[in-house]
Amino acid sequence: MSATIPGPGRAETFARLGMQPFRRLPAFLAEIAERFGPVVSFHIPLRRFLFLNDPQQIKDVLVTQQHAFVKSEGGRALRRLLGNGLLTSEEPEHRQMRRIVQPAFHRERIAAYARSMLAHAQGWCREHADTTSIEMHSSMSELTLRIASETLFGVDVGEQASEVRAALRATMESYPSGIGPLGQIRSRLGFLPITRRFNEARTRLDAIVYSLIAQRRASAETGGDALSLLIAAEDAEDGYRPSDRQVRDEALTLFLAGHETTANALLWTWYLLARHPEVERRLHDEVDAADFSRDPMELWASLEYTRRVFRESMRLYPPAWIFGREAREPVKLVGGYDVGAGTTVLIAPLVLHRRPDLFPEPARFDPDRWLHAEVPQFAYVPFGGGARRCIGEEFAWTEGVLVLARLARAFRFEMRDERVLEMVPLVTLRPKGPVAMRVTRRSSS
Repeated sequence: MSATIPGPGRAETFARLGMQPFRRLPAFLAEIAERFGPVVSFHIPLRRFLFLNDPQQIKDVLVTQQHAFVKSEGGRALRRLLGNGLLTSEEPEHRQMRRIVQPAFHRERIAAYARSMLAHAQGWCREHADTTSIEMHSSMSELTLRIASETLFGVDVGEQASEVRAALRATMESYPSGIGPLGQIRSRLGFLPITRRFNEARTRLDAIVYSLIAQRRASAETGGDALSLLIAAEDAEDGYRPSDRQVRDEALTLFLAGHETTANALLWTWYLLARHPEVERRLHDEVDAADFSRDPMELWASLEYTRRVFRESMRLYPPAWIFGREAREPVKLVGGYDVGAGTTVLIAPLVLHRRPDLFPEPARFDPDRWLHAEVPQFAYVPFGGGARRCIGEEFAWTEGVLVLARLARAFRFEMRDERVLEMVPLVTLRPKGPVAMRVTRRSSS
């Protein structure tokens, strides 16, 4: 027997979302989840959606019946930038490339990357020793870009850093216009300003990445960075070796994920700390007592409260705030919910992580909730889940905690105004406008 799926009518949905629904989705999804419950159906022209806000159904889609689903239109739209990399590819290509990329994220590699992460954080502290004011979002982007370029590409992008950041920003800002009913049409109209900016940004990124690939292939040296491992990789099962195009797609995917998401996670964490001085004080107490001369992974393990702070920040502001799957065949989910072929299933950690029955007082920034939290599996999914769970999850956890700890030991950051930061839902969850913060050097540094 099929379960009835409630939801708003077509007229109401179209009035709320219009022809460019992406930016309006967070508020809309939160509202319909409150009105209709954890499984909601809605339609826009030419598209059927099922919004899942329950861990059981989410696990069903991501794990139990994952083979009945493919990437959604939103995921496919990313192929314009990332090609056929891990984030956008389907089986069996995804499984094959995951085997090839996985060695770059083995535990011993992460330990080596951790030393670089801590060194770059220390360098940032030296460079900003006399800084009194900072735009935090661009600064965190610059820092994570340096870390990603060294650990993933084995180089310091140096003078190209600004160019890379600008190109990535242009591609992120154009993403919403590439999905929805008119997205495919817009992406083919090269004379449109937003399409032209995207194409120019992609060309700049391609030139940089292909140049790095060519330099590495021409060099007799092999490094421990992800790009070197990709170029030298061979699939043990069938002997497949990635082409330059495939290396480009995977390298750019890792670069975007390893740089953009962590920068945003750190930005939101500094914002939350500035608004919660008691949490900030306890964080400072822990990092002041920490021994930063020890092995970085041992240091990471010792930073229990810092890890909870970062985890709680990603609960409230998950960088990957939404992801989707498309049913390629009729599916019946746990609970008796029928999903028709072609239906787009949406999962929004931004909404899921704020369910009051899963996270009491969900709007409260409370790192201690993780001390004894009995959170159901798939109720906290900042890195997705199942076979497509983010391959760089441990990389992101390591970088976020170490950078947070090192900078907090040296500085205190305060908002220059009292405004509440607005969220901009692009591929990742960004803040609206510049984030100006006062910088105070701490005596413990």
